[in-house]
Amino acid sequence: MRISRHYIKGIPLNEESFSLDRDTSHYLVNVLRAKAKQQLKIFDGCGNEYLAEISSLDKKQTHLQLLKKLPANGESKLSLSLGVGLSKGERMDWVIQKSTELGIQKITPLITQRTELKIKPERLEKKMLHWQKIIISACEQCQRSTLPILEAPQPIYQWIENQNAELKYVLHHRSEEKLQAGKAVRSVALLIGPEGGLSEEEIQYSEKMQFKPLSLGPRILRTETAPLAALAILQYLWGDMA
Repeated sequence: MRISRHYIKGIPLNEESFSLDRDTSHYLVNVLRAKAKQQLKIFDGCGNEYLAEISSLDKKQTHLQLLKKLPANGESKLSLSLGVGLSKGERMDWVIQKSTELGIQKITPLITQRTELKIKPERLEKKMLHWQKIIISACEQCQRSTLPILEAPQPIYQWIENQNAELKYVLHHRSEEKLQAGKAVRSVALLIGPEGGLSEEEIQYSEKMQFKPLSLGPRILRTETAPLAALAILQYLWGDMA
C-alpha cells in the first residue's frame, strides 16, 4: 500500500508523539479514510521529514507517533529565484505549481507596466493563502521537504534591485542570446514578464542592473510556459535534472 505524504506545520521535533489540528484530522479521517496504525510520511516545510504512524484518531483529533526521521528530499544544489509578472486566470497558479515541482527556491509575483491583474489589498491575504496551498500540494506530490519562499507581489524595479544571484537573466524575445553551460553556478535569478511581456524601459533597467538578456528560441512562449522551460534548462545545466 502506498504511504501518503503530508505537510504538517510545526512538527514538534523534540517529541515522539503529538496531536494534529482539527482541519488536518478532518482531512485524514473524512477524505483519506485513514485508520489507526496506518503509516504516513510527514514534513514541516523546513527540511524535516518523518515516517509516522497514526496511534489513534476520531473526527476531532488524530494522534501521531514519530517512528523515524527520513532523509530530506527534493532540493536542488542550484538556488533559483523567479520574478514573474502577475497574470490573469489560472496562469499564475500554474507557474507557481510547476516551478515548485522544478525546484524553485523563491517565487515573487511582480507588478509591471503591462500587468493587467490588479489585486486589491483586502484580497491579497486570501490570494497569498491560495498560492501557498498550491505550493504545499506540489511539495507533497513531488517529494520536496522544504517549501519554496513565496513573496508578496511587489513592483518590478524593487525586485530587480534586490537580486544578488551569481547569474541574473531577463527573458524576452528581442534577445538572441541562448543559455550556455559555462562554469557551474550556485544561484540564478530569472525575470519574466506578464502576458504582454516586459516594456523596453523594464528590460533596459534590468540590463543596467546586470541582468543578461536571454531567449529560449524562435518561438514566443506564453507567460506560463516560458518560466517552466527556462527553469528546466537551468536545472539541466547546473542543477539536478539529468
